[in-house]
Amino acid sequence: MFYRGYGDGSGSREMGAKRQRVVDQGPSFFGATPAGTSFMYNQPTYAYVGQPPPFPVVRLRGLPFDCTDSDVAEFFRGLDIIDILFVHKGGNKFSGEAFCVLGYPLQVDFALQKNRQNMGRRYVEVFRSTRQDYYKAIAGEVSEYRSVSSPRRSYARARSYDEGKESAEHTGMLRLRGLPFSAGKDDIMEFFKGYGALSEGSVYILTNSEGRPTGEAFVEFESAEDSKAAMEKDRMTLGSRYIELFPSSAEELKEAASRGR
Repeated sequence: MFYRGYGDGSGSREMGAKRQRVVDQGPSFFGATPAGTSFMYNQPTYAYVGQPPPFPVVRLRGLPFDCTDSDVAEFFRGLDIIDILFVHKGGNKFSGEAFCVLGYPLQVDFALQKNRQNMGRRYVEVFRSTRQDYYKAIAGEVSEYRSVSSPRRSYARARSYDEGKESAEHTGMLRLRGLPFSAGKDDIMEFFKGYGALSEGSVYILTNSEGRPTGEAFVEFESAEDSKAAMEKDRMTLGSRYIELFPSSAEELKEAASRGR
């Protein structure tokens, strides 16, 4: 079932192919509901007759500052998470807030039951949010990323970070971090278009023990030269998320895959 009511109907600005399709088409674009999801979370067929369903997004506040996509996914275990957007403030510092897009409007009510429950040692507040606030946060994140990526950022810090990656040995394998949960192999192949021939068999998206994406992936290029050239895409955006790239190896992929089982 496509929830076309998620779209704004007015030709909203392109904010990356994947996130825009989340808004326009809803969760069915990403395939079937993952195995193990409780039936009571699923969208009833009789709901919202004659009116568009509300956009299924919640806002979280008070998250630990070392929080990751996987932590949020674990916090909302059992719900279908389409996207997680962490909110940053000046200097690209994490604000402790995030938006979480869920698979169905009904799941928002279940997510709200997690209000003031703990993540680590901190209790997290969960609020109902809107499509407009989510849009605004995406635009803010893109703007924030551009500002910290400008020549005015700390040169010494940037140079140290980049030199560490440049000195790493390339084996033809790159690790990606920060992917939208909705990103598929085709999106990653498009991201690296022009850096050698890639196939679906060259892309490995990591999942947790429940089969849900962790936001990380590995890509195997045809040669070490191709993977080194592809590092030009480091900290570029896929959708509205900027992606970090790291030289890696087949051994690291094997180890990471075993942790997710």
